[in-house]
Amino acid sequence: MESVPGVGPKVAEAVLTFDGHDIVDRQMRRAKEMGATLLTPWDDAFPERLRQIYDPPAFLWMRGQLTPADARCIAVVGTRRCTDYGRQQACRFGAELTKHGLTVVSGLAYGVDAAAHRGALDAGGRTVAVLGSGLGYVYPASNRPLAEAMTEHGAVLSEYPIDAEPDPRYFPERNRIVSGLTLGTLVVESHAEGGALITARMALEQNREVFAVPGEVTTSASRGTNALIRRGEAKLVSCVDDILDELCLPAMDHETREAAAESVADTLTGDARALYEALGDSPTHLDDLCQEVCCTPSDALVALLQLEFDGHVRQLAGKQFRRT
Repeated sequence: MESVPGVGPKVAEAVLTFDGHDIVDRQMRRAKEMGATLLTPWDDAFPERLRQIYDPPAFLWMRGQLTPADARCIAVVGTRRCTDYGRQQACRFGAELTKHGLTVVSGLAYGVDAAAHRGALDAGGRTVAVLGSGLGYVYPASNRPLAEAMTEHGAVLSEYPIDAEPDPRYFPERNRIVSGLTLGTLVVESHAEGGALITARMALEQNREVFAVPGEVTTSASRGTNALIRRGEAKLVSCVDDILDELCLPAMDHETREAAAESVADTLTGDARALYEALGDSPTHLDDLCQEVCCTPSDALVALLQLEFDGHVRQLAGKQFRRT
């Protein structure tokens, strides 16, 4: 066995003396119960980009499904202790990235991660989560419904035993997978120290692009992102087109954008749907929208602000609105 390249005496001995078959059997039974599958680097479904990093995972447990389209993916990460601005931007970028056919990857944590996943799902797109725990112990518990939704429109991944509880050392480890899966990493908000900066550093080490959304200079939650931009480690972005241009990815053509808009409209009801369908790529004044859909300005503003928060609509100066 030692004649195999990369296998030394210690590894050979560990293989020959392995007696953990009962543990393996329990893992496989548990995986079957929860509909999880095991991916190894020899499987066709194992992400090709992840094979290329310095320390790829030996295997991945997966719920949901990875598709060839998921090769076009961007990580969206940031602090758990985000501001309303950070949450809104994460949701907006999550939605707009998927509208251009990209899959959003993040870590399913509080704050920015969850907002990016939710933005992608609400826009009818695909999203992938990489956990710092086992698939059977989604953390935080409040994001378990989000994880379930992702199994229908993406995947949830982990390299840890299925029922492993979250451990502080797991989160920095999983960040190399978040960045390693992707074409680039977008940091939305980060304090001066935090996991998002670790992910950004790993992305740079993996020769991947790093982007950052600028924040208020007086806000602690923006110190990390602003520092990345100041040091030239991240490219400043204000919209998805900035990312597409840097990665030389084509923007959606008109027909694809219309199909994406129809997909968003199908998720809406009432005034929100009527207003969204009345909007286009060009700005429309609030009064004109109200006249077209026959609703009051107060009702329209409530619906439009929610659409804006969900990343479907952008408000411009002078009470004008357009689709994102």
